[in-house]
Amino acid sequence: MKTKWYFINSGPCRPSYNMALDEALLEFHSKGEIPPVIRFYEWNPATLSIGYFQSTKKDINFDAIKEQNIGFVRRPTGGRAVLHDSELTYSIIVTEEYPDMPPTVTEAYRVLSEGLLLGFQNLGLNAYFSIPDSEEKILDLKKPKSAVCFDAPSWYELVVEGKKVAGSAQTRQKGVILQHGAILLDLDEDKLLSVFKFSSAEAKEKMRIKLPEKAVAINRLTDREITISDCVKAFRKGFEDALNIELIEYELTDEQKHYVNELEKNKYLTDEWNFKK
Repeated sequence: MKTKWYFINSGPCRPSYNMALDEALLEFHSKGEIPPVIRFYEWNPATLSIGYFQSTKKDINFDAIKEQNIGFVRRPTGGRAVLHDSELTYSIIVTEEYPDMPPTVTEAYRVLSEGLLLGFQNLGLNAYFSIPDSEEKILDLKKPKSAVCFDAPSWYELVVEGKKVAGSAQTRQKGVILQHGAILLDLDEDKLLSVFKFSSAEAKEKMRIKLPEKAVAINRLTDREITISDCVKAFRKGFEDALNIELIEYELTDEQKHYVNELEKNKYLTDEWNFKK
């Protein structure tokens, strides 16, 4: 019999709410109130999320964010900045003690990302995991050259035709793994580059030229237009098959909704959290 996990498809939400709900689900799962859960969501408005350890002052162009009405939030997970625009975001919340869950971050990441791999294949795309094949690439991962998340595929990143298609980040708290990441449908390079600070116009141009080689959106790889609902179907089935689980639709209780709203208000909407570095 397949293990039952919860499934939540939140649709487009505020940036602060998205991060509060991910953290709250980790909390509920750590207390045993809910089984493991997979959640899909989108962003309204388009949002720049930055990694837990990232500096805001050094990397981010806040004038451009304001001008374009782009949202901004700090994630509870590490990694670099991501512009969430035309994408489906997923999160997985599961205990570290889950049967056959590898103890190392990298291997657990590979197991959880198997669902993404099958999801891309369900959309008819030739996806595979990238593994760094040289000392130089491994060093690159330890010291990323740029603030832009899609700048380089890292360990077990998902790659289609040699280009990174899904960026993911992970945190572990209270014995629970939270992994979330972006599945790009379309990519607006100008918008993406506008929200970062560059040392010079040349540096920005260099990144513009490099981006299409590194990052690719699903709709540039296929003749037919792939929609959010196509992705929801493909990746939901991908996770079910990869993890040998059955996903059961779940609606938060009133008490849980209240907890999420409080967490959003007291943490993810505050300058203390978002601008702390």
